[in-house]
Amino acid sequence: MKPNFQDIVNIGPQCFERFIDSTNAPEINIYDIELAGCSNLSGDYVVGRVTPPNHTLFYSLKGTGHFRTPSAEFSLTQGQLILLPAQQSFEVSIACEQWDIIWLNLANTERWQALPKAKALVIEHLTLEGLHHAMELLYLESRAENRQHAMHIVMHYLEQVVKTQITNDANTPHAKTRHESRLHALFSNVDKQLQFNWNMQNLSERAHYSAAHLHRLCLSTFGRSPMQHVIHLRMQRAKNLLSSTQWPISYIANYVGYTSVFTFSKRFKKSIGVSPSEYRINSAR
Repeated sequence: MKPNFQDIVNIGPQCFERFIDSTNAPEINIYDIELAGCSNLSGDYVVGRVTPPNHTLFYSLKGTGHFRTPSAEFSLTQGQLILLPAQQSFEVSIACEQWDIIWLNLANTERWQALPKAKALVIEHLTLEGLHHAMELLYLESRAENRQHAMHIVMHYLEQVVKTQITNDANTPHAKTRHESRLHALFSNVDKQLQFNWNMQNLSERAHYSAAHLHRLCLSTFGRSPMQHVIHLRMQRAKNLLSSTQWPISYIANYVGYTSVFTFSKRFKKSIGVSPSEYRINSAR
């Protein structure tokens, strides 16, 4: 029996949404975006559409939502994006205490023709915080010039989503694209927590891969093992801090994950070719 759908909007008083439309951001019309928003959802939230004329994208920033479509049901968790094709009914509801999302309605035009047409698609391990910040700026900004800059960022991220879809449709191995997205998401988080005691076990757990598989993927993608890539990120951050701050070297060592300044200095010289103090002096010239 096929699921029934209806046009429904049940949004409770604990839900907060910032709508981006042609009145506060007329620039979206140029790019065939009909409506968009940033939402913080809690309590009652159920939205259903019967054969909507546009494509709908939802990206989960935090928490979980539930989707019903004619072909399947999906849970959408943090870092996942769902692409809902035009002309296909769906229903979305909150499935946790609080769900933070961004969403866009894209016109069913040639610009977005690469988006899926047959059925809904979930893309995992995307890092779209930049899209979120650009949309918040688009909502808040009164100056047209600044909104245009924000639109360039929005379109950059949307075009990346479309390219991912084109790549998959062109039979480039879907697994490769998915794995690369997951790896980049993993190491984006590592870069934000360089002080953490990273090892193969917690890297594997974060990526949901076996240690051996993660090792193979990192060699293929970065040309380095997982731990070598962690070291690479730490050294890049250390270089930036040495050249742009007057922080003590011991402080920088701790900041990038080394409890011993001797171990940090030895690793830095092996990776960069000079000691941290020499690098700081040379960068100041």
